[in-house]
Amino acid sequence: MAIVGSLLKRGIRFGNIVASRKKINAFKQQKKTLSKLLAKARYTEFGVKNRFEDVLSSALFGKPYDFYEKYKKSVPVHDYNKIYNEWWHRSLNGEKNICWPGKIKYFALSSGTSEAASKYIPVTKAMSKAMQKTSIRQILSLGRYEDLPDKLYEKGFLMLGGSTDLNPRGSHFEGDLSGINASQIPFWFRPYYKPGQKIAAEKDWALKLQEITLAAKDWDIGFIVGVPAWIQLLMEKIIEHYKLETIHDIWPSLQVFGHGGVSFEPYRKGFEKLLARPITYIDTYLASEGFIAYQSRPGAPGMQLVLDNGIFFEFVPFNEKNFDSDGGLVENPETLMIHEVQEGKEYALLLSTCSGAWRYLIGDTVRFVDKAKAEIVITGRTKHYLSLCGEHLSVDNMNKAIDLVSEDLGISVKEFTVAGIAHESLFAHHWYIGTDNAVDPEALKVKLDEKLKVLNDDYAVERKHALKDIFVTVLPNSAFYGWMASKGKMGGQHKFPRVFKKNLIDDWESYLRNNNYLK
Repeated sequence: MAIVGSLLKRGIRFGNIVASRKKINAFKQQKKTLSKLLAKARYTEFGVKNRFEDVLSSALFGKPYDFYEKYKKSVPVHDYNKIYNEWWHRSLNGEKNICWPGKIKYFALSSGTSEAASKYIPVTKAMSKAMQKTSIRQILSLGRYEDLPDKLYEKGFLMLGGSTDLNPRGSHFEGDLSGINASQIPFWFRPYYKPGQKIAAEKDWALKLQEITLAAKDWDIGFIVGVPAWIQLLMEKIIEHYKLETIHDIWPSLQVFGHGGVSFEPYRKGFEKLLARPITYIDTYLASEGFIAYQSRPGAPGMQLVLDNGIFFEFVPFNEKNFDSDGGLVENPETLMIHEVQEGKEYALLLSTCSGAWRYLIGDTVRFVDKAKAEIVITGRTKHYLSLCGEHLSVDNMNKAIDLVSEDLGISVKEFTVAGIAHESLFAHHWYIGTDNAVDPEALKVKLDEKLKVLNDDYAVERKHALKDIFVTVLPNSAFYGWMASKGKMGGQHKFPRVFKKNLIDDWESYLRNNNYLK
């Protein structure tokens, strides 16, 4: 087996040497990707109505940039409600050839908690193959990490996700995307895949964690993959059960953590206390709509967009010209292709994909940190930001402020959320901060306010005017996970919302009072 690991690593390194010498032509890759998508879907009902044939002809035979102008004129921008109500509901009911050829067999239930109802995101066979292809690329990119030993590639991959026992509904199956993907793991990968098919099918999250804990002593894990909150909970449970000092006492080969879904920074300090030595962290951007980006090299400041595998990207400048005060997209927003973006500016993502999403607002905002390498960081959500009076506070600002305050006060903050409220005829922010460490709420409040003023000039200005105050409520982490459990949102790709708006504020506070977290 050591020979297998050595050969595999050599092959990976050779592939990465070849790949690293290729210069990215983002525009050319994206034009080719869109052409393939249009060619495949041109005879669907959506493709016929929106004149895909004409757009494709322009891409193949017209001037270099004409195709995109034609695409923008032919295809409207969609948010979830628009595309579901007009198109996707028909695929959900079993109709074929609506937005993508054939019938849709799988629908991913979205992990978002900002909306009352779950979203049904189509997952086609083409998208499943595209996600597997990008996953393999990400594994191959590990060859660029020189300090990873050959034998690591023979170790187990623990992937902590939703149940693979999907719910049948009419002509399709539905469930968490991680469960859909795990149910289709290639046969050659199954010997390395943990927790294995039996435990992966378990729907009860608490029971799944217990079964993994009991089996952990029999596994030699080298890689773990999942949402930081759930991975940390599992590691704490294993350490407690076996009365260990660190997770390396039971998994000495553990060297790589592939994380995604939320910023890792709020979790890093508490996470690293569970380790005996440093490990390699790989940032991943995998959404229900597709595998969008991943960290492709050591020390990269961001994640590289996947430009040639079933997703065409557009970028909407995230400003008051294109979005209203609630984060809703205006009619006919300004949209850009990848060659038109600028580093340092914030954009909302539109996706056209091989799952039949067309100019679809995914709801995430990103910032380019290296345009030449097509590398981005996620800065937040279009509806998960606060701008009650022009303070323009993003999730990126919030994460950084919490990280700095945690460092200053010597505490570990796993979860937090913030709500905008009316106060003294104007406005205030109410923060709910999760930590199991003893901390003075007033000191935390002062520090948090100070950090936000440094990070965000608009916030600093409005704190002198319309944003009259901030309030901080310190809660145990169990309060956050209990609320998630009450919504059936434990595990998988689910994560706690960083901003509460509208009806969710009342629901959250009612939960806290009913469970004696608030007096």
